[in-house]
Amino acid sequence: DKTSLILAPIVAAGGLTVPMISGRGLGHTGGTLDKLEAIPGFNVNLSLAQFEHVLRKCGMGLIGQTAEIAPADKKIYALRDVTSTVENIGLISASIMSKKLAEGIDALVLDVKTGSGAFMKKEEDSARLAEVMVETGTRMGKKVVALVTDMDQPLGHMAGHANEVWESVEVLKGRGPADLRELSLELSAWMFFLGDRTRSVEEGRSLAERVVATGQALEKLRQGICLQAGDARVVDEPQRLPQARFHAAVTAASTGYITATNCENFGTALAMLGGGRERKGDHIDHSVGLEFHKRIGDRVEKNEKMVTIHYNSDAKLAEAKNLIASSYVLSERAPQGKRPLVRRIIGA
Repeated sequence: DKTSLILAPIVAAGGLTVPMISGRGLGHTGGTLDKLEAIPGFNVNLSLAQFEHVLRKCGMGLIGQTAEIAPADKKIYALRDVTSTVENIGLISASIMSKKLAEGIDALVLDVKTGSGAFMKKEEDSARLAEVMVETGTRMGKKVVALVTDMDQPLGHMAGHANEVWESVEVLKGRGPADLRELSLELSAWMFFLGDRTRSVEEGRSLAERVVATGQALEKLRQGICLQAGDARVVDEPQRLPQARFHAAVTAASTGYITATNCENFGTALAMLGGGRERKGDHIDHSVGLEFHKRIGDRVEKNEKMVTIHYNSDAKLAEAKNLIASSYVLSERAPQGKRPLVRRIIGA
């Protein structure tokens, strides 16, 4: 979901209109709306007329479901939670595609996660979900492509809300973690291509790189924040984002190479600390977050810091620390080969 904060300004700066209707986090998952609301004043509850105004002014807008746009999805999503059908492929597809098609789009690029941090742990299941969504969009006369991407470890170095906003801004400044930057450019390239802005994906990537390098994408983010009543000063002054009062380290229990992580547990730990929802309606602490210092393939020494926890309440800190520490698999041998960030492309 943090890629939305990067893609929208890149693609809008490149000349396309990017309406985004997003959801909130639940359980171990994050939510784009929750991240946006970490920006002081940012309003995700626009009317249809206000949304159209923002899109006309800057070419991008990010909101949630409304009484006018995909109203049934909100009710069905709540039912999925209490009926244990959150992971049903048909209902996932209906939830996502109802919002996307309601945006009035001509083309759609989907980022479908697979791995330990995704709803779909197996690549085959993620591919099946991607196929269903691509088929749904195609039947509705839209150009659709889905990239099945890795979520066996966190994307980027941050998890949370305020810290992911900061990390997204860093990418728009031409910095930030390599994997987050790479995926954002790849998705932007496909959006430019499907939106007929470029003649190829390669041209789309060049355009994406150019609007980042020239600062146009960053300026587009500032404009979008202002138009949705947010404090655009956070772009240059990240200290204006919510800040956690305390920090705690999670260290390696032994020496070895990181061969795997249970990414879902990171999201669960974040929710336990107040940075997510264990139940629908829970309050979100936007300042809570995790900062990852080590990735799969890295060698760590015993007692070396792997994760920094940003927190405000220590009520469940010990439990969260244990869960995070147990989520790393260490081995004497380094894993062979580097996992591709993009596993499959469906609908191309």
